[in-house]
Amino acid sequence: MKQTSLHIVIAEDDPDDAHVIVQSFIANGNYSKVDVVQNGQELLDCLRSCTDCPDIVLTDLNMPIINGIEALTEMRSDPRLSAIPCFVYSTSINPVYKAICEKLGIAGFLIKPYTVEEFNNIPEEIIHLLSKA
Repeated sequence: MKQTSLHIVIAEDDPDDAHVIVQSFIANGNYSKVDVVQNGQELLDCLRSCTDCPDIVLTDLNMPIINGIEALTEMRSDPRLSAIPCFVYSTSINPVYKAICEKLGIAGFLIKPYTVEEFNNIPEEIIHLLSKA
């Protein structure tokens, strides 16, 4: 995968976190398109209707309607979406969630940061993990 001009879809239900994470990706020169949805259902709707599907998905786990794990499970069962590299970020490192994510073949499990500076590291961390895949 070419690691510049990447298109990412971010699923994040917290408006403040969504704003900060989107700004972090926009400021990083490797991402040319950043879309945000508010929950797993919107993520699935976005992906199932896309003509220009994203290169990467980043999803929070704890969201209303459909949570991140449910959305990822649906994505993995859809042949059109199953190859999109997915990253999860969450405030907690719940070992059960991490094990489920690993079983789903998630490309990376990231801890949701508490500071803007730490949010700014996420775009590069994703690039780094993609380069190792």
